[in-house]
Amino acid sequence: MTELPIVVLPVGSDDDVLDACLAAIDSATPVGTRVWLADDARSGPRGHAIIERWLQRTALKADYTRRQRSIGEVAHLDEVLAACGAADVAVLAADALPLPGWLERLVGCLASDGAIASATPWCNAGETAAWPRIGEIAAMPSDPSRLARATAQMPPTHPELPAAVGHAVLLRGNARERAGGLDTASYGSWYAALIDLSLRLSGLGWRNVLCQSAFVARRGEGNALDGDMDRLAVRWPDWHARVAGFLMRDPLREARERLDRLVATIGPPPPQPDLFAPAHADAQAESDDDTAPATATRMS
Repeated sequence: MTELPIVVLPVGSDDDVLDACLAAIDSATPVGTRVWLADDARSGPRGHAIIERWLQRTALKADYTRRQRSIGEVAHLDEVLAACGAADVAVLAADALPLPGWLERLVGCLASDGAIASATPWCNAGETAAWPRIGEIAAMPSDPSRLARATAQMPPTHPELPAAVGHAVLLRGNARERAGGLDTASYGSWYAALIDLSLRLSGLGWRNVLCQSAFVARRGEGNALDGDMDRLAVRWPDWHARVAGFLMRDPLREARERLDRLVATIGPPPPQPDLFAPAHADAQAESDDDTAPATATRMS
């Protein structure tokens, strides 16, 4: 059986988003999966309490680290990826809400072709990987269980993307190492650093693809920091034209329409809890003074 990758979640500063994200990860990810909550000194006392309770309850092999001082989004994530060595790593956005089967299908996508370096699932706010409309931010899925079941029936054709998209991406470890990791000197945002990494991987002969059978929702698109897109344009002069051409040609139109039909015709889902409901509603009822720090960090 193929070993599941490490799931990395960069912890954000929005406690409610963190709570919902952890609940979705718990509901949608196989028991025993290694999960690393990586905190670049962004969470506060309530966030610590949410993480601590989640660590005590989850059936995942979860760990939490928190830096004493922030070093920036890209530098921190590059540090985390480097610590993972040659292991495959699935990176989730801080507001990601994965649907059931997301990780297993991303793994299957990577295993299907040794030339695939990055696999990106569908997302309601996934830019080039967006569903139901390319390049648009749609509302959160109203019936995530139905959507997950429909997505699972999509054919594993793995079409090419211009670059991986930051809502969720599975990165092949040895490809990431060969490309030299993230460029921490040029970019301040994961949004831009992932595009740059994808383009370097493509230049080395690897593929960045859409995993049509997986879906990870989120509340909005990622954003670049000031200057990041200008630096991308200098290093990759054809990048903007490449993305514009992809949006105009819309090679994923038939795939999105097929997923539309599957969602419309799939049978009723089996009874199960709300995938996106916060798992720790009881924590909200407790005193705001209950802000014990989370587990000890591994990074200084």
